[in-house]
Amino acid sequence: MRTAPSIDSVTATAPADPTDLSLVRRAQAGDLDAFGALVERNRRAVYRAALAAVGSAAEADDVAQEAFVAAFQKLGSFRGEASFKTWLLTITWNRAIDRRKSVARWMRRIAAPSNETDDPDVVERLPAAAPSHEAELIASDLRQQIRASIATLPRKLRDALLLAASGEYSYDEIARMLDIPIGTLKWRVSEARRVLKEKLAAQGYERG
Repeated sequence: MRTAPSIDSVTATAPADPTDLSLVRRAQAGDLDAFGALVERNRRAVYRAALAAVGSAAEADDVAQEAFVAAFQKLGSFRGEASFKTWLLTITWNRAIDRRKSVARWMRRIAAPSNETDDPDVVERLPAAAPSHEAELIASDLRQQIRASIATLPRKLRDALLLAASGEYSYDEIARMLDIPIGTLKWRVSEARRVLKEKLAAQGYERG
């Protein structure tokens, strides 16, 4: 008489989620559902990378869609030398830079106090304001000063800072996206923070 398997044995043999690489191989063989799974896994990271580059939620959505289309078209060239996520983020960053028509346009968008760019994940989070109208005004003004100060950073420093501050990516992923050594990336982030702190101090904001 055969006995039913125990719950522990069933759990132990339950299939694990497929890896990105296995999904890529299936997608390369024509499995559209596998590519759809890759899209869902990486949608947030791709959007955040695009937003860091273009500053607009609407344009970031467009860039993300373009990046996924480009990734699908180039999927046959993926060899696994880097992770699929890093490969995809590099495509995303390049698409976003292509869309960034001019530094002046980018600076106006970052500095503009709009709902699209007022994203706590894009700029460094601020401490919660005290429950008073005056404190709220001060916090709002500081956010605007941070955006304006970030906009005046050299592009290389600004890109490194925004990607690092998003909290979405490892330094290795960012370095690959920007095509620079990790040591260079760390210096750019450190330098951007130093310059930003000096700019805010010059405006009368001392931060700990």
